[in-house]
Amino acid sequence: SPSHFRVMAAAPAPVVAAASKAPAMGSLGGKKGETYRDTKIKADVRTSNMEAAKAVADAVRTSLGPRGMDKMVAAPNGEVIITNDGATILKKMNLEHPAAKMLVDLSHSQDVVAGDGTTSVVVLCGSILKKCLELIQRGVHPTVISDAMNAAANKAQEILENELGIPVDLTDRNSLIAAATTSLGSKVVSQHASLLAPIAVDSVLKVSDHMKSHCDLRDIRVVTKVGGTIDDTEMVDGLVFTQKVSKTANGLSRVENAKIALIQFCVSPPKTDLENNVIVSDYAAMDRILKEERNYILGLVKKIKASGCNVLLIQKSILRDATTELSLHYLAKAKILVIKDVERDEIEFVSKTLNCRPVAHVDQLTPDKLGHAKLVAETTLGGGGSVTKITGIENMGSTATVLVRGSNKLVADEAERSLHDALCVIRCLVQKRFLLAGGGAPEIEISQRLRQWSSELLGMQSYCVKAYAEALEVVPYTLAENAGLHPIQIVTELRAMHAKGMKTAGINVRKGTITDILEEKVLQPLLVTSSAIGLATETVRMVLKIDDRIMVA
Repeated sequence: SPSHFRVMAAAPAPVVAAASKAPAMGSLGGKKGETYRDTKIKADVRTSNMEAAKAVADAVRTSLGPRGMDKMVAAPNGEVIITNDGATILKKMNLEHPAAKMLVDLSHSQDVVAGDGTTSVVVLCGSILKKCLELIQRGVHPTVISDAMNAAANKAQEILENELGIPVDLTDRNSLIAAATTSLGSKVVSQHASLLAPIAVDSVLKVSDHMKSHCDLRDIRVVTKVGGTIDDTEMVDGLVFTQKVSKTANGLSRVENAKIALIQFCVSPPKTDLENNVIVSDYAAMDRILKEERNYILGLVKKIKASGCNVLLIQKSILRDATTELSLHYLAKAKILVIKDVERDEIEFVSKTLNCRPVAHVDQLTPDKLGHAKLVAETTLGGGGSVTKITGIENMGSTATVLVRGSNKLVADEAERSLHDALCVIRCLVQKRFLLAGGGAPEIEISQRLRQWSSELLGMQSYCVKAYAEALEVVPYTLAENAGLHPIQIVTELRAMHAKGMKTAGINVRKGTITDILEEKVLQPLLVTSSAIGLATETVRMVLKIDDRIMVA
């Protein structure tokens, strides 16, 4: 299994027959029953879980923000990935502690819901858990902490949506590009944000349903081709295949006014369902077998040609070869361009784009099942390599194709991951049309407001909400720390500015100071922050509720 980090926490103490009550380490009240006195076993299990989760959070914390560090992920098979995407790093970790694995699931959930903020959500979760551990050690009951954290998260969501959210119109292309650029700013390919951000915006707007606030990223196909530079990345109005066209028997490499068939059957001699051997005793019998094979393939090719098809897309076959040298020879003689080995999971996208239907049997191949395009041609790319492009598609479906280039596999793969995050950011804005200022501004503002709210509450809930407010400051603190600034000084200045009512004051890591981050066009979708706070709090509450670990055979 791919591994590069190993996060272990102290194993719980062995179970003893009679668990003695451990005295509380601190007290927040003098009355009997007001402090939580835990047994040694339960305390060890809870501490072990929290320490393991905090260790995972600390592992990715240095990769937060535009000045964050990258991680080199080395797998046992020699594969190397260079990235600072939290979800990718955590997915590749080989974790043994069950609580640590919960943070991997948390990062994956954030990736599914918002697509960005996968590092922030883990760092935030680790910070809240640290505060919870302090509260437990001071004698606060985990259930009281859990309920207070939930109330604080709900209040934070309310502040985000009602006071900090900036409405955005999907026709305001500059605001969308600014949000995508902010997402790309922390990536390895940040210097190419001016090229990738408009591609992400145009792709999402092309496939999204503005009326229903719906966008399916499966309608955007990102094709990676090594060669050239990231500057050669482009959005293609049509389809791109990395497979080359078949050149057997001088096959065609360019067809105009193409009639395209997408087939799921094999253009090769049939095989029996079971493995068996045919024993041929003489040359006459062998000739008969070869003649039958030729006649069978010729019959298939004639039926394909009769449908009017002049471009054939053939699905990759598992059980037998989809094509043979003989079938490719006959298709070339029939002036049919062939692209073979189309992946099974691409069939739906290809059929939607070409507005044609996949055909499972040659008898079902009729002219109404064909797609139409002005040109199908193999194109040589700058920097080496070639792809097959289908352009000028008639009645093209709501899909988009992006061709990503890179000088080597590491760069191309990281460009693809970065573009995916930018696409997710724009999808967030289609679903929930509000923007926030970046640079740690929303976290500090929510922290200030929760501190004020905690003074209105009574008892333990007040302490817990105040601790939650302090935990949120980890985001601006880490941004400053990773940028090489003085985190305590920066966060103190930030608090002072927000106390004066400057809600959009944030850390400008490029200038190394605090500015009005809205004027700097550092923007992020509201959905990224709101889902990070919600999911991190849910995970913290889940960890808090665990007081024992039971091993089963």
